[in-house]
Amino acid sequence: MIADAGLVGLPNAGKSTFLAAVSAAKPKIADYPFTTLHPQLGVVNADGREFVLADIPGLIEGAHEGAGLGDRFLGHVERCRVLLHLVDATSEHAGKAYRTVRRELEAYQGHLADKIELVALNKIDAVTPDQLKKQKDRLKRAVKKTPLSISGVTGAGVKDVLRALVEVIGEAPVSVKAKGAAQAEPWAPSTP
Repeated sequence: MIADAGLVGLPNAGKSTFLAAVSAAKPKIADYPFTTLHPQLGVVNADGREFVLADIPGLIEGAHEGAGLGDRFLGHVERCRVLLHLVDATSEHAGKAYRTVRRELEAYQGHLADKIELVALNKIDAVTPDQLKKQKDRLKRAVKKTPLSISGVTGAGVKDVLRALVEVIGEAPVSVKAKGAAQAEPWAPSTP
């Protein structure tokens, strides 16, 4: 396991901004795709409970076949217990953005589609109330449940998402692969 929870989504969904807002991590944040090329980790404290959150580089269509180094990025997702799927409210169609990433998770051979997943519409501060309602409705139809709404920039809804993550992390099983690796190679301090 690299993290208790992993942030997934298309490039520029606001994953790095979210990680920086909820932890002491200092990921590179820029207004262009593929700013994040390697997972970034941060320790999050939510209501006295700490957990590790990983910012996974953005996934694009064809990621499971290696597009945009996606197969490597999906390998990192495999090592997270639960997923927080961020969808950009400023995208053209929130439902389509969600389904693009979801198809890649389903196509990858690591049972990623079976992981517990929370879905949040991010960047709610950057759209009008009418656009927000339309995007929420689109995402709700795609996810088949009401998504959380957040802004990593203003902090709106962030505490609710962190509380929801703490709750599902406690329920998430550790993968057989991770258990096997832990049993095969127990940690020990290095000796000079």
